[in-house]
Amino acid sequence: MAKRIPLVAGNWKMYKTPAEAGNFTRKLLEKFPENSSVEVIVCPPFPAIPAVALKLAESRIGWGAQNMHWEAEGAYTGEVSPPMLQALGCRYVILGHSERRIHFNETDEQIRKKMKAALSYGLRPIFCVGEDLATRDAGDAEFFCRHQLDAALMDLPWSNPEALVIAYEPIWAIGTGRTAEPADAVAMISQLRDRISSWHGAEFADRVRILYGGSVKPDSIASFMEEEQVDGVLVGGASLNLDSFIDLVQITAKIKATA
Repeated sequence: MAKRIPLVAGNWKMYKTPAEAGNFTRKLLEKFPENSSVEVIVCPPFPAIPAVALKLAESRIGWGAQNMHWEAEGAYTGEVSPPMLQALGCRYVILGHSERRIHFNETDEQIRKKMKAALSYGLRPIFCVGEDLATRDAGDAEFFCRHQLDAALMDLPWSNPEALVIAYEPIWAIGTGRTAEPADAVAMISQLRDRISSWHGAEFADRVRILYGGSVKPDSIASFMEEEQVDGVLVGGASLNLDSFIDLVQITAKIKATA
C-alpha cells in the first residue's frame, strides 16, 4: 500500500471574525506539535482568511476555503473565484459539502464545474460525499456516494492522485447524536477507492487520500485512525476548540506513525 500522509482539516464553517480567527491561529501555533507527521490545514470563513494566512505564512499549517465559484470572474454577486483564493495563498478548497448541497441547493453539475475549476487553478479540492439517514436505512448508501463521486469526478483531467482529497461525511452522523462506526467508514471508503481504481488503476487509487468526517471528537477519533483505509479527518465543531483540535492532530500522528 502507498504511504499516504495523514491529513487533519478543520472546517470552521460560519464561525470566528477576522480578529477571533487571528487570535485562535496564534494560539494554535504556540501549541502545535513541532514534529508532527500529519498535514494540518484550517478553512476559515472568507473574511478571516487573510488574518489566518498572515499568522500561518511561515508555519507548517496550511489554509484553505470552504467554497468557491467555478468562474474566474463575472457578475456573480457574493461569490469568490479560484484566482481570488490563489491570491490569498489557499492550498485547499472544500467542495460538495452537505451543507452547501442542502442549504444552498448546489447540484452535482455545479459541483463538477467547481471541481474542474479548482484542479485547473492548482487548488486541491476536499470533495465531500455522504448519505442521509433515509438513504442508509434503505440500503442505498454505497450507490448514493458512488453516484456523487461519479458526478463530480468521472472523466475530469485528474492526473495527480495527490491533487485531490475525498471526505466521507455521513450526514446522519453529523450533529444528530448518532455515530458511525469505523466499519461503516471503511466499507464506504473501500467502495470509493475501488471506483477510482476502475478509472485510473489500483496504484493511482491507492495514493488518493480519503478522510472521514462525522462529528469527530478526540474521544472517538482513535478507532477511526486505526483503520488503514482512513487517511485523516475533516473536522467541524471540534476544530473550533483549540485543545480539541490539537488533540485530534496528536492522536492522528501517534496512531498513523505506528501503522
